[in-house]
Amino acid sequence: MVTGTGVRVLVGVMIAACVVFLGPSAPNVARVARPLPAGSPTEVVADRVMTWNICNPCTESGYNDGRAAEIAAYAPQVVGLQEACVRDVETIRNQLQYLYGLKYHVTYGSVLKSWSRCGGVPWSPGGYGQAILSAAPVTDHVIVEYPDGGSEDRGYMAVTTLVGGRQVRVFNTHLAQRRQEAVREKQSGVLAAEVARYDRAIVLGDFNARPDAPELAGMWDLAEDVDAQCDPSAAGPCEPTTDWRSKFDYIFLRGFAPVEHGVGLSPYSDHDLLHADLRPA
Repeated sequence: MVTGTGVRVLVGVMIAACVVFLGPSAPNVARVARPLPAGSPTEVVADRVMTWNICNPCTESGYNDGRAAEIAAYAPQVVGLQEACVRDVETIRNQLQYLYGLKYHVTYGSVLKSWSRCGGVPWSPGGYGQAILSAAPVTDHVIVEYPDGGSEDRGYMAVTTLVGGRQVRVFNTHLAQRRQEAVREKQSGVLAAEVARYDRAIVLGDFNARPDAPELAGMWDLAEDVDAQCDPSAAGPCEPTTDWRSKFDYIFLRGFAPVEHGVGLSPYSDHDLLHADLRPA
């Protein structure tokens, strides 16, 4: 029989263990919204999309609060996130809704279960991979893991939703790490074959390759990036999207054309936010 004191000690030990196992990635909602830049939209912008590798591990305190505020400053209709833990995305989504009034549906493209990266408990680690936030409902959600992930499992996810009031297939991917060109070429081929099935598609992601990299040739044959100055043959400079000032992040379009785009520098990841407003092509 356990005494009252023993019960309290046991409960305390269990709570402490949960804190250790769950770690800093456990979902939460900040109490106060961070100030947004002047002129930030107060509701979702129906024809705006965004891609952002949110960086993992990037576990400093307040990172998810800052990430939610960064997204809220643009209020896109669709957001593709890479290097995303399910718990972190839950936190970001909750803060977007309860602090900034932006409500999103969420789908996940996790390709790894990782306690060291994403918290949870050893027998039920957190999901890691991609995620899509969409202001409109989504259908036909699929997750495809690439046959060869390189040094780490990689894949793509896809959903059907609305952008600018039009139905579109949205893909979100993260290709193999740098210096794995041959692996990325195979992955890009798998992705391009599926994208080619749709006349209207938006492909978001971190491709870990510069625009003139041979492994992206299949995507360039199908679609154009929102940065019109930046393609394999363009003479103009490409706007970088990473801390090492390379363009690795893309929004490829089929059936849409960019109205304008921008890259938002962020202290909460080693990648910047790439966003674009679109119109039917």
